[in-house]
Amino acid sequence: MRAVALVDGEHYAPVVRDALRALPYEWVGAILVGGTEKLRAGFEIGVPLVDGFGDAELVVDLSDEPVLGPAERFRWISRSLASGLPYVGADFRFDPPAFVPFELPSIAVIGTGKRVGKTAVTAHLARLLARDHDVVVVAMGRGGPPEPELVEAPPSVDDLVALSRSGRHAASDHLEVAALTGVTTIGCRRAGGGLAGAVFVSNVEEGARLAAARGPDVVVFDGSGAAIPPIAVDRRVLVVGRGHESDAYLNTYRRLVSDVVLSVGCDAEGAIRADLRLLPLEPLSGRVAVFTAGAADTSHLDADVVHVSASLADRAALARELESLAADTYLVEVKAAAIDVVAEHALQAGKRVVLAANELVGDGVDDALAALAPAEASR
Repeated sequence: MRAVALVDGEHYAPVVRDALRALPYEWVGAILVGGTEKLRAGFEIGVPLVDGFGDAELVVDLSDEPVLGPAERFRWISRSLASGLPYVGADFRFDPPAFVPFELPSIAVIGTGKRVGKTAVTAHLARLLARDHDVVVVAMGRGGPPEPELVEAPPSVDDLVALSRSGRHAASDHLEVAALTGVTTIGCRRAGGGLAGAVFVSNVEEGARLAAARGPDVVVFDGSGAAIPPIAVDRRVLVVGRGHESDAYLNTYRRLVSDVVLSVGCDAEGAIRADLRLLPLEPLSGRVAVFTAGAADTSHLDADVVHVSASLADRAALARELESLAADTYLVEVKAAAIDVVAEHALQAGKRVVLAANELVGDGVDDALAALAPAEASR
């Protein structure tokens, strides 16, 4: 197997040369990643020094601390994986995630973790593309259905509550996207997530086939947490959220395989900043209680807001809040316990429930996303 080695000047050249001879690879070269302490002028290691991976099939890490510490090593791993190459060291190996070929124009929205605004970006992208294109969204989640589920009409609050009462996760990402955008959506599930975003088990490939059978202009794949849809898409959007770094660990890999990087609610180097603004799907009336999964600004709402909760992910806290709440309208994000706790409570109390989307606002955001659209459109 053709391989390129990463070497450093903390090792004596003869030690590196002998190690290269001992390893069972056909060396295309070695990349000097740093360090000069043990390098003499005119040193030789038996293979040419190169600047890149060339036609290697494998990257072999023969470096070590202090030249390649954890952060630097993860950056090299990211570059290797982004080039489609496995990366091996003395006691570890990273393989690039496998992506299934897909025949239609496609975009994936991926994130650096949970609650970074990824699904809001997916919904915004779907609405934007749907102005001129026939769009299908394939969303994978940890609460998705056992078989890919086609949702052709936006579910109402009553529909979502009925699903919840049947034992379903009624705030699953595909239901959220369908309810908030009106775009045809296919729900899938996944279990497990690797450091580079691979999933252990999913039915996304089957969901992709279901989407392709409909023949849309473009398919948008919605990732899950830091997991990447296992589909070979044409373009990717990376979403970085508060408390996340676009180059921490293997986030560098996610950045390298993405065409657009958005930082939601924060600033990140090389990213386009976007902010989320709650967008009620219906007019608000009476005393309004707002329920979200994270901090949200409500100052722009044309409503008498009497309560704001960011506890959708904390059922115990929600129960305490709802006990003493006096409100006429409950404005809820379709997240976590929004349906099975908040909507259930509101409807049993005879109160009105309004779903909230998250509008994406920021200079250059729409232009960057619109540029990802395929050239041809059916509308």
